[in-house]
Amino acid sequence: MKYLFLVSFLLFAATSFAQKVPSPEIQIKTALLAAPPEARADATVLGYDESGKLITLRKGTGKFICLSDDPNKKGIEVDCYSVALEPLMARGRELVAEGKTSAEKHDIRTKEVKEGKLKMPEVPSMLYVLKGTEENYNSTTGELKDGDFRYVIYMPFATAESTGLPVKPFSPGMPWLMDPGTYLAHVMISPVKKK
Repeated sequence: MKYLFLVSFLLFAATSFAQKVPSPEIQIKTALLAAPPEARADATVLGYDESGKLITLRKGTGKFICLSDDPNKKGIEVDCYSVALEPLMARGRELVAEGKTSAEKHDIRTKEVKEGKLKMPEVPSMLYVLKGTEENYNSTTGELKDGDFRYVIYMPFATAESTGLPVKPFSPGMPWLMDPGTYLAHVMISPVKKK
């Protein structure tokens, strides 16, 4: 009886997850909302299969990789980043899949960057993040109403002194430098949210 209950539960969980994952076409359409319009046609898009595994939904030839919304997380978030950031992003996903904590992930990547195993971009590299609520997302059409952008410019090892940026914002929506002096140094720009 316990075995039957376990099998029933697992089937229900798998079916429930599969129902939450939009079709590849809708995932692609939604993921591309984070990309600059001129980069959408040839961007690579990563998304999820029915089992929840991250896969390549569309192989592009352009300079951006877009990531579909994770159906296991609350809200809607799609990202689009420079292909120069893929080694960093891919390694982060690998470490999360291995069950590493945020601190462990940071320590491992710091060591790998220092050893030259993990290549960081040599020029500023862009990440676009578009977030919204599930209530404002249409999973049938892939459209997101009233989403908010955040812009991140990775500049490994940049400092407040080298950029002239503050290390915390002192005015709403202003750019500032997060993680200064580290491989993860990046300019954060979070425009004032829509009312």
